[in-house]
Amino acid sequence: MEWIGLNELREKFLSFFESKGHLRLPSFSLIPQNDKSLLLINSGMAPMKKYFTGEITPPSKRVTTCQKCVRTPDIERVGKTARHGTYFEMLGNFSFGDYFKREATAWAWEFCTNLLEMPEDRIWISIYEKDDEAFDIWTKEVGVSPERIVRMGKEDNFWEHGSGPCGPCSELYFDRGEQYSCDSPTCAVGCECDRYVEFWNNVFTQFNSDGKGNYTPLAHPNIDTGMGLERLACIMQGVDNLFEVDTVQNIMKHISSIAGVKYGDSKKTDISLRVITDHIRSTTFMIGDGVMPSNEGRGYVVRRLLRRAARHGRLLGINNPFLCQVCETVIKENLTAYPELNEKKDFIQKIIHVEEEAFGKTIDSGLSMLDEMLSAQKGNIMSGTDAFKLNDTYGFPLDLTKDILEEKGMTVDETEFDRLMAEQRARARAARKNAGADAWKGSNRIFEQLLPGSFVGYDTMSLEAKVTAIVRDDELVESLFKGETGIVILDTTPFYAEGGGQAGDIGEILNNETLFNVTDTTKSHNGVYIHIGTLIKGELRVGDAVTASVNKTERRATMRNHTAAHLLQAALRKVLGNHVEQAGQLVDSKRLRFDFSHFSALSQDELAQVELLVNQWILQSLTADIREMPIEEAKKQGAMALFGEKYGDIVRVVCISGNEGVSTELCGGTHMDNTAKLGLFKIMSESSVAAGVRRIEAVTGDNVLGLIEDYRRLLGQTADAIKSGNIEELPRRANQLMGELKGVQRELDTLNAKMAASKIESLFDNMTQVGCVRVSAAVFTGVDASGVRTMCDRCRDIAPNDAVVVIAGVIKDAGTVSLGCFCAAQAVACGAHAGNIVREVAKICGGNGGGRPDSAMAGGKDITKADEAIAAVSGIVEKLLKGHL
Repeated sequence: MEWIGLNELREKFLSFFESKGHLRLPSFSLIPQNDKSLLLINSGMAPMKKYFTGEITPPSKRVTTCQKCVRTPDIERVGKTARHGTYFEMLGNFSFGDYFKREATAWAWEFCTNLLEMPEDRIWISIYEKDDEAFDIWTKEVGVSPERIVRMGKEDNFWEHGSGPCGPCSELYFDRGEQYSCDSPTCAVGCECDRYVEFWNNVFTQFNSDGKGNYTPLAHPNIDTGMGLERLACIMQGVDNLFEVDTVQNIMKHISSIAGVKYGDSKKTDISLRVITDHIRSTTFMIGDGVMPSNEGRGYVVRRLLRRAARHGRLLGINNPFLCQVCETVIKENLTAYPELNEKKDFIQKIIHVEEEAFGKTIDSGLSMLDEMLSAQKGNIMSGTDAFKLNDTYGFPLDLTKDILEEKGMTVDETEFDRLMAEQRARARAARKNAGADAWKGSNRIFEQLLPGSFVGYDTMSLEAKVTAIVRDDELVESLFKGETGIVILDTTPFYAEGGGQAGDIGEILNNETLFNVTDTTKSHNGVYIHIGTLIKGELRVGDAVTASVNKTERRATMRNHTAAHLLQAALRKVLGNHVEQAGQLVDSKRLRFDFSHFSALSQDELAQVELLVNQWILQSLTADIREMPIEEAKKQGAMALFGEKYGDIVRVVCISGNEGVSTELCGGTHMDNTAKLGLFKIMSESSVAAGVRRIEAVTGDNVLGLIEDYRRLLGQTADAIKSGNIEELPRRANQLMGELKGVQRELDTLNAKMAASKIESLFDNMTQVGCVRVSAAVFTGVDASGVRTMCDRCRDIAPNDAVVVIAGVIKDAGTVSLGCFCAAQAVACGAHAGNIVREVAKICGGNGGGRPDSAMAGGKDITKADEAIAAVSGIVEKLLKGHL
């Protein structure tokens, strides 16, 4: 049995089953597609469930894959043992109603014994105790000795999860030898010791279970097999665990070289090396598939793994970000199977670096605080309050605190911690709900007494209503008079209240004698619509019948911007990747502001692609289908939800469809029913909001026309300023002016050089002898850094061979001091050093600098100290020559 590398094993398996008529599919993403039952893909079969159930027709009846998988239930055990890991690859061959047991068993045996040349006498087979068919096939057709077949019970060799397809299993085991035995007289296949390693599971899906113990045969039975690639590599490479497999070991060696430790030298450092090695594998692949660090869901898995790895880096003495470096080795070792990792390398490394750097800023303070807490701790249970403080103040996840406490033989009061976290989330939800009504929060006690009105603004912008309450100066009143500002409550309203990132409506509430100008609309936490404004004429009383009219121009402009925000998110995900998620937004009648997850500035090309996509969808006149439905149905349709937002059982779904679905989102805002009504879309700016969050501001419709007019006016003013005649001539005239300016600059540089030369010659008339060198220093007003550099360069030609020259150029208007130092060859030989001299001189002016022994530059911030600094030059040179600097 020859040694075979992990990458070669993967290719051997896939190529073998291609030769048996299987379609090789690339690994599916770690993010489950249209499957809410899984957080992350954790088996080879998981992404193909709908092929087995018949919901989706597979691309071939025979498929083979090597699937990336992440499992995290045993995350606390990773590192402490060499068996546990979060990331692995699963080899598999699958039949969807095509071949069955006979072919699956024969091919499994052929691959192991012929291709891999495993010794037949070291392979054992387990089958379900009642599966006589499998026994006969293995013994009579494949030719395995009956003594090497082990019958096992339903718990071990029957695959079943509730009702649905199920069936018996047959597993292949490799006997590693007596040296790995537990020495128990009953040690055999199925023993928990390390001797018999199960490496390939063949599931024969041939029954349908009703979940009550009744099984009916399937008309078209399936084959589902799984073989851990790393486990197979352990067998073929003769190593004890996955951390000693070639590709994984290369990752660990990179970590070891950074930390200056060797695997196997210390139990403590080995734990840290295993943790980091495993976690960087998982996070590299997860981020590569679009999982972004966050505080919930699969994003929290990434963050947790990165922080756990970073902390173990600290335990190894690595105090600077290093995981992004190791990530490069992960990508290199997996390049043949996953070339897309290399394409995303910069992005993956940037995310890891940002996350590690952010955690590094808080971990030291957090560890210090934890030490203080533990020093004052009585007993071995840390309070939930202390754990919550670490989480809230220093970003220490509970899992990290638990890890550290476990090392010290302690636990934490998780019940108290969970209670405090729940209270914090409740406060945050309440704050979000009342955010729009902050200006009137003193009136909340009043709104709690009022019944919520009904909102019908999706269907109409004007209706007849009744005034049910009026609030002025935080008190309920019966009437409002001309010129007074207050709040009007209606029994029903067309006014949209601020929420979901959309601004509240403005408009009018009026009747024949009264006009109330609505300047904002918000909503209280109990659903009361709050119309804020000023009474322009008449008197408004509780009980009055009124007409409530939204400003249609403003509302429609807001609707255009809100629909454009949905198109923008879809375009960003198409151009940048599915890691893009909304991180916040504000849409009103003037613009849309969209915040989204992304870790670098967009290039001009990316911005152009996004803008073009949105405008193409506008010009395609796509219908926006807006419906209410149960949230589960919306999820099945793939509707995107706002991160962190809570939704009821019935939700509003905005679906914009083209040839393919463009955008499907849960949204309570108001929208145009057709993209053509947006007119045009123009991005105004792209900027950073926070680490990993970018912001785009854009306009639509009339606002694009306004922007074009502003640009035209600006171009016209520029044309007038440079006497261009017309806008079309601007580029030619601008280039002409730049050429003229360059000529003037050349003349100015020549003049400055001549002036500098004339000034520099006077420096050598009265030099001061300091030891074995002669010193000259002077201040020149109106000379900038370029002039100082030119003067120093001139010294090379005319200065005595023992000269040390220091020049200070002062620009009073700018408040800057430029310093230069030149030391001639004999002066340098005598011990003078221009870099050291100019640095000490610059310190006096509040600056810094340095450079080579013969020439150096520096800068200062305090021009009032320039003369003092120049006066100190001789003393500084003297100290330097005596070795006191």
